[in-house]
Amino acid sequence: MTGAPASAAGGSPSAKGTAGAPGVPGDSKPARGGKLGAAAVNQASLWNIANILTMIRLVLVPGFVALMLADGGYDPVWRAWAWAAFAVAMITDIFDGHLARTYDLVTDFGKIADPIADKAIMGSALICLSSLGDLPWWVTCVILGRELGVTLLRFVVIRYGVIPASRGGKLKTLAQGTAVGMYVLALTGGLATLRFWVMAVAVVLTVVTGLDYVRQAMVLRRDGIAARRAAAAEAER
Repeated sequence: MTGAPASAAGGSPSAKGTAGAPGVPGDSKPARGGKLGAAAVNQASLWNIANILTMIRLVLVPGFVALMLADGGYDPVWRAWAWAAFAVAMITDIFDGHLARTYDLVTDFGKIADPIADKAIMGSALICLSSLGDLPWWVTCVILGRELGVTLLRFVVIRYGVIPASRGGKLKTLAQGTAVGMYVLALTGGLATLRFWVMAVAVVLTVVTGLDYVRQAMVLRRDGIAARRAAAAEAER
């Protein structure tokens, strides 16, 4: 028995028998339905909560830039709204990765879009701040150069393995988000002095963790090459 309802086969016993016979076109209908069902499930999996948070972060980037540069870029009210958009983006960055890993919501879209969204919101904030004269360009170049360099390095060593996120890297991200957020706000007095030191810590962590990532990448590549050579030598025996 095929388990197909009689109505799907025209309602007659002979039709049901034909649907179950091998080599008959009617036999392919359940298979096609199964493929369509699987495709629908895969498509629906794209719209999970982790990916939605990533999409929100991507949408926030142009909105943040518009708020940041509104009215010449120096209005405290617009800067406060820009800070709110930046804060939401940073919060979604914390939760989307955690949700994806915890509830097995990792998708190809998320793997590509998540780092793009991270760098887009941080990069746009740094560039806006430097273009307004609030932050030296060398700070923006150091932070963005490190992030882009690490991304390229990941592609270089991916064949040998993946370098896990370190505690220093997480502290770096926290320091960068806090410092940039403080610079987005129109702070004065002691808070303006405090944000300078928070940014100084963020820059130090950016450089130190970047150098450590290079070291780990070199070790991973060396060990990977050694393992391949050992495997090749073992196969020749």
